[in-house]
Amino acid sequence: MLATPGPLPPAAVEDRWAFEVKQDGQRAMVYLPGDGTILLRARSGTDITAAYPELLPLADALGTRSAVLDGEIVALDGRDRSDFERLQQRMGLVGSPAKAQRMAARVPAHLMLFDVVHLDGRPVTGLPYAERRQLLAGLGLAGPAWSTPAAITGHGAQAWEMARDAGLEGLIAKRLASRYEPGARSKTWVKIKVHRLADVVIGGWVPGRGRLTGLPGAVLVGQRHDGLLHYAGSVGTGWSEGERTHLAELLKAAAIDTCPFEQVPPVAGARWVLPQLVGEVRYTSRTHAGRLRHPSWHRLRPDLTPGDLG
Repeated sequence: MLATPGPLPPAAVEDRWAFEVKQDGQRAMVYLPGDGTILLRARSGTDITAAYPELLPLADALGTRSAVLDGEIVALDGRDRSDFERLQQRMGLVGSPAKAQRMAARVPAHLMLFDVVHLDGRPVTGLPYAERRQLLAGLGLAGPAWSTPAAITGHGAQAWEMARDAGLEGLIAKRLASRYEPGARSKTWVKIKVHRLADVVIGGWVPGRGRLTGLPGAVLVGQRHDGLLHYAGSVGTGWSEGERTHLAELLKAAAIDTCPFEQVPPVAGARWVLPQLVGEVRYTSRTHAGRLRHPSWHRLRPDLTPGDLG
């Protein structure tokens, strides 16, 4: 079951919803047949069990009881926040058990469990979310590499502020009465991302294709550190048609032949501009290299010059 992007539920009905931290990892269905074995499958259906040897002891956590659980495999940073960039070092090691074992020591994975869809030989997908969470909590699944994080009923605005202040990716709001709908992207689960804002300098752009021919398909942005413009990523969404057309005129007027970034970004077909246009972008987090994750355009900042950004 997948969540639909959206806003927080209205305060008047938030007591009908539970709020969970949105984890940034690899979704996994966990099959525990009760015979001392475990099977982990990714959203694609791929068997990923061998990639996460530290999760194998979970096979014995329920004894002879059988269950199918839903969760997210994450790699935690120094502040116990899920870090997808760290987890990427663990993904794709299904065919290399020895390397997976070595990497488990360097970048340990942790399984965050948030739902149960099958228990003791019967499906529980038809039960309301609130009842399924009670069943899940009753299993007592807390171990060295797995846990069952709490869900908060109501208090959505406070939960969102806590997520924002903690530097988390966002929240998942789930209707207490919702059933589990396998394979569906349901409006009874709502994904609420915490977006941050950053002022950036445009240093280049990539031409669009099709209906965007002659217009920017994306702009290449950077931020100044120590007097140099460091590449921060490519932004290709967030404009209206009019805004994109206006931006195209500004970019063409500022065209130059040399790259203004401290290092040339690995972007094919890039065109360079004088680093004089300042914009504001939304993003969810940053990579360790300082790149903006999931950036989208917010607005031009004609009131600012690159010198105002330090």
